Amino acid sequence: MEQEQGVATNIKELVRSYYEMWNEGDFKKADKLMHDDIQFLSSLGDSMEGLEAFKSYAAFIMEAFPDLYHAVEILISEGNRASAYVMYTGVHKGKLFNIEPTKKRIRYNGATFFTIDEGKIAKIRVLGDRYTLYRQLGVERFDQTENEPAKEQER
Repeated sequence: MEQEQGVATNIKELVRSYYEMWNEGDFKKADKLMHDDIQFLSSLGDSMEGLEAFKSYAAFIMEAFPDLYHAVEILISEGNRASAYVMYTGVHKGKLFNIEPTKKRIRYNGATFFTIDEGKIAKIRVLGDRYTLYRQLGVERFDQTENEPAKEQER
């Protein structure tokens, strides 16, 4: 039992380090935290594989929300898996898909599920409340088949 508790503590520390990386905007740390072939599914619907693809996605998000902050409210681990309930906050200062910068402050919740392998993060699945995010950015209509707000139809 003691060894299991130590592994759980290490997994929680790894996940906390992941969020520190985001909050600091220092994605060089991803090299130590994540597998080279990381599998990542974002709450915005993007799916990618590989460390460089993840870093590119992170740069895209940080360009849209340069002060994005991840506040971990709940962190649970069992075996080689962990989950976190997170509050995301920031100001929309860069283009996000087809949404021009609004300078609006955002605040929405999400849950993230991690799989750890050989002491590094191997898989991440994020389920964020993107509808609350889009509403806060002033988007009122969503395309059910796309990962982004619907574009207005020309009349």
